Amino acid sequence: MVSQVETPVFDASRSRNLSVEGLVQVFTTFHRSFFTGVLAQAMRIAGQGTPVLVVQFLKGGIGQGYDRPMQLSQNLDWIRCNVNRCIDSPQISEEEARSLLDLWQHTRRVVEQNRYDLVVLDELSLAIHFGLIPEAEVLDFLRSRPRHVDVILTGPNMPEAILDVADQITELRRTHQP
Repeated sequence: MVSQVETPVFDASRSRNLSVEGLVQVFTTFHRSFFTGVLAQAMRIAGQGTPVLVVQFLKGGIGQGYDRPMQLSQNLDWIRCNVNRCIDSPQISEEEARSLLDLWQHTRRVVEQNRYDLVVLDELSLAIHFGLIPEAEVLDFLRSRPRHVDVILTGPNMPEAILDVADQITELRRTHQP
């Protein structure tokens, strides 16, 4: 007995659009010590082969800047602001403000170029709260990013307008029970 198997023929007219729309996730809290969980998520996704960008807007002190990203794995680029200290107030020098805006513009540019599928914007809410990055620009970025790009925003005092466009909001709380 001989069996004959037909080779399937791909019919493009019947194929479905299987693209997945990216999510906007917000991780917010009143304290600033929860980045480890977000970084672990980013590293796990990068380990699965997804290009990931982690941007820390208010962290400095290591002479990094957007033109010198750290590669934590093959698929994870980590960038900090090129400032000599960690920014913890709206009072910053002109050089620090320029570095922060350069980092923001670089982030927008590489996302528009489709270089990453996940982008983590650490402490962006504080940069907005301090008046260092305009909220309207962040909202424009979220609306105009490539459709498939997931964005994670972190920090306390997340603006209500950003919470309104978020697909997922995680509020972390500390509890103490004696």
